Amino acid sequence: MEKKTKEVIVVSVTKKGQATIPKKLREKYGIKHKALLVEEGEKGILLKPLPSPADAFGSLKHLFPDKTAREIVEEGRREDYERDKRLLKLAGLPDV
Repeated sequence: MEKKTKEVIVVSVTKKGQATIPKKLREKYGIKHKALLVEEGEKGILLKPLPSPADAFGSLKHLFPDKTAREIVEEGRREDYERDKRLLKLAGLPDV
């Protein structure tokens, strides 16, 4: 069985505490203009890319296969409006 060796890369840290992640590692792990999670461990620090909202785009399509995002939002708003209307009526307040 072939054993993989890890490549060791040395980076410098500026006076402001900034370090440049080498291009091939940024490409390998999909790090572009993303926030990174910095986690401290026993062996040092670990940088993990955080997912961006764009990564989740379309992730709920399987739950609402026949509806657009606009239809889902409008349905939710309609339900909220009807609930609020009932609550106002129960409280004896005028409908907005």
